[in-house]
Amino acid sequence: MLSEWAIAEVGSAKLGDKRLPKRLKIMLSAIGNHLNLSIPAACGGWAETQAAYRFFDNDKVNFDNVLAPHCQRTLERVAEQKVALLVQDTTDVELTRPEQEVAGVGHLDGPQGARRGLLLHNLHAFTPDGTPLGTVWAQYINRTDEADEESTADKKKHRKQIPIEEKESMRWIEGVRQSREVAGKLPGVQCICVNDSEADIYELLSEPRHTETGAELHLLIRGCQNRALKIDPSQEYAHRRLRDEVMSKPVLYEAELKIRGRQAKTAVEDRVRRQNRETRCAKVEVRAATVTLRPPYRPDRKLPPVAVNLVLVTEPNPPPGEPAVDWILVTTLPIDTLEQVRLVVEYYCVRWNIEIFFRTLKSGCRVEDRRFEHVDRMLPCLALYLIVAWRTMFVCRMGREFPDADCETIFEPSEWKAVWFAVHRKKPPKKNPRLAEMVHLIASLGGYIERSNSEPGTQTVWIGLQRMYDLAWAWDTFGPEAKIEAS
Repeated sequence: MLSEWAIAEVGSAKLGDKRLPKRLKIMLSAIGNHLNLSIPAACGGWAETQAAYRFFDNDKVNFDNVLAPHCQRTLERVAEQKVALLVQDTTDVELTRPEQEVAGVGHLDGPQGARRGLLLHNLHAFTPDGTPLGTVWAQYINRTDEADEESTADKKKHRKQIPIEEKESMRWIEGVRQSREVAGKLPGVQCICVNDSEADIYELLSEPRHTETGAELHLLIRGCQNRALKIDPSQEYAHRRLRDEVMSKPVLYEAELKIRGRQAKTAVEDRVRRQNRETRCAKVEVRAATVTLRPPYRPDRKLPPVAVNLVLVTEPNPPPGEPAVDWILVTTLPIDTLEQVRLVVEYYCVRWNIEIFFRTLKSGCRVEDRRFEHVDRMLPCLALYLIVAWRTMFVCRMGREFPDADCETIFEPSEWKAVWFAVHRKKPPKKNPRLAEMVHLIASLGGYIERSNSEPGTQTVWIGLQRMYDLAWAWDTFGPEAKIEAS
């Protein structure tokens, strides 16, 4: 049984062979319904498994054309919004296989490092309340270059001479250009490209933001560099660096932010912003300023001065042993009013959802555990699981943002009825339940315990969804509405 959502999501796929889009629908439905199972277990038979692996091994199938129909559907969802946050970030996809190395895969930690895998850079669309709309654009980086003998100091010196187009950091500028393209296609939607500190690149800040249709793309970046300010007689800055300038401004308001915990990727991590952190509430102060940045020197081009707005979020009294919250948000969004400043902070907080998306991709979909002998087969599989991860997170968020919607806006009748019967041990009601009620019931199948003022997380929802799909299959096959022919 093909899932309706899978048919809708990849129905426009163009893979160079009319049989391949049909196979893609079958596989997305099967894998999406059993996201953490192995591909053979999800496919449900030897013939289906062989067909799946032949699909990934087909020369006409690649990362881009598998993902393309989903990106098109994402644009359709973005077109329905007034504001869309286009969040970009990079994650490791580790494919280290001690027993059998994946052919063609590069290194993750430098040529001498033991870990092998890909860098996945994703531009994902969210609503301002955090509902995922899907991947807009994605690319992968496979570091297969040979080791070099340069010292760290020589590398740093040499790197400054390399044009931005030849660096891995170019991916952030490509993400902004893709965001600008979306803004041009959808002039009725305010598009905001949201970035973490790795995107604090002057070439990115100086990118054109207006499109041929007259639409404007806004930028929101967490700054990591205390950039120099352009000083001239018409500007009366009290300081020469952006941090000092915004710190000299009065506190506009105080707020409480929920700071999510994190685990360091390595035991010897010494960077403050990547060390372990506990989940907690932080009391912060917010300031704002408008400045013009002085362009840095580049050997191959002359960069223009850039006018930006700054929003500084600082925690004056962090708990003992915990790093203080300290965000310098560099943005082109207006900050003329208190409400506009609040929106800048709220929009940046949505950025964390792409971390949840990556966690769903790795822990829920277990994409790093997929066994392929060559990276070329892994790449279309990775694209497929990007769609599955979005769907899982989307179901979780929809239950929160549209709790009173009819559950059949997302779930098939056999899906919600089977879950209802399994949980309540009685016949389903004649009136369709609310969407929030069904998401909670599905999460309970994944271990969620109902408490006051609590919502199920992505993990319990993705576990529950798999049980739901099994129950729905049984309902369609053996349930009260099944049509079984007498032998």
